[in-house]
Order: sequence, then structure tokens, then C-alpha cells
Amino acid sequence: MSAAAAELLEKLGVHLDPELLVLALTHRSFAHEAGGIPTNERLEFLGDTVLGLVVTESLYRERPEDSEGVLAKMRAATVSQKGLAGVARELDLGAYVLLGKGELATGGRDKDSILSDTLEAMFGAIYLTHGLEVARGVVERLVGPTLAAAAHLGAGLDWKTSLQEIAAALGLGVPVYDVEGVGPDHARTFTATVVVGGEPRGVGTGPAKKVAEQEAAQEAYCALRALQDAQAG
Repeated sequence: MSAAAAELLEKLGVHLDPELLVLALTHRSFAHEAGGIPTNERLEFLGDTVLGLVVTESLYRERPEDSEGVLAKMRAATVSQKGLAGVARELDLGAYVLLGKGELATGGRDKDSILSDTLEAMFGAIYLTHGLEVARGVVERLVGPTLAAAAHLGAGLDWKTSLQEIAAALGLGVPVYDVEGVGPDHARTFTATVVVGGEPRGVGTGPAKKVAEQEAAQEAYCALRALQDAQAG
């Protein structure tokens, strides 16, 4: 096993078969250039389900007073592409992903979509190797802080509403969103920038305007929350 692989597994706190680890890290761009070898997409599919189950059960057990709708919003915030990408960055997961030349040239190691998908593939590989209980421990340890933030926001998790509330509390006025779309109609990608108090505070991307705006609002909310905490301190 390479030093890099051992380093990643140490961060995750588990052992994985080297071949399965390589599969979990193999992005489709690399697989295509390597002649059509298997990609991590099946593991990602499995890991997405494991992640959803663990987060859903945790919310169900820990938040008995909350309605289904509130729990669904908390889960969505926790398993969002942006949230998972943040967890992946803490692991420096991008440094280990196997990418094709095109993705490498366009900053693929730091793309939210690639990072979140790879993290889910890792969860899938851990589940296949060790079963649900070990996978649960890893998921809870890694996404716990995001889950805690979601619980703190409560019905939050409409990030646009939460942002509007904190902006008003800070006297910064109403957030304004600027959204641009690129690509063909069947595969457009939208980028939203939210301006609060005359300054851009958050940027988000997604396959729909609403998704991009929510991601931008989440980033802006976190920035303003830090500002609010600093002022209070």
C-alpha cells in the first residue's frame, strides 16, 4: 500500500482493501482515459444511501420534538453537495482522487461535485468492507459538525430565510441574488452570488437556480454568523 493510501486511511480511521480504495477514488474522467476501467459511481450510489440512513436515524433519535418537514430540511443541509465537499476538504480528499487530464487542468481536485461524490464513494467502500456499524461511526464522526450546525439552525434550513433573518438582525438589509446560467438547456449549470450590505457574501452552484441560491445563502449565512459572533465577543 502506498504512503498516500495509508495516510488517507489513517484519516478515515479504517482499513480498506487497496483495490477497493483505488476504485472509490477513481473518477469517471480518469476511468475514460484509462480505457474504460470501472469508476467510483456505483460505490457513490451505495455510499449516498448509507449516508442518508445514518443521518436520518441520528436526526430521528436526537430530535424527537421536530416534525418530519424540519428533519428533512436538516438532513438536506447535512448531505448537501456543499456540506459534503467541506468535509472532504478537511480530509484533503481532493489530493487522492484519480482524475483525467481535463479535470486536473480545470481544478477538479477542488470541485464540490467531485469531492462530495468521492466522499460518498468512500462511505460505500467502508460499508462494503466493515458493515453498517463501522460505517455509521465514520459518517457520524465526519459529518457530525455539519449535522450539529443544521440542528442549531432548526427549521433552517431554508438557508435563504435564515440569511434574510440574520441580515436584518445585523442591519444589512435584504439579500440580493445574481444568478447566471451556462451550458445547454438539458444540462445547465447555475451560479448564484448573494450580495448583503453591498458586499458579495456567498457563491453557490447547482443544476437549478434554487439550488444555487440556497448554496450561496448557506455560505453567506455562515459568514454573517461568524461576524455576528465576533461582534458579540
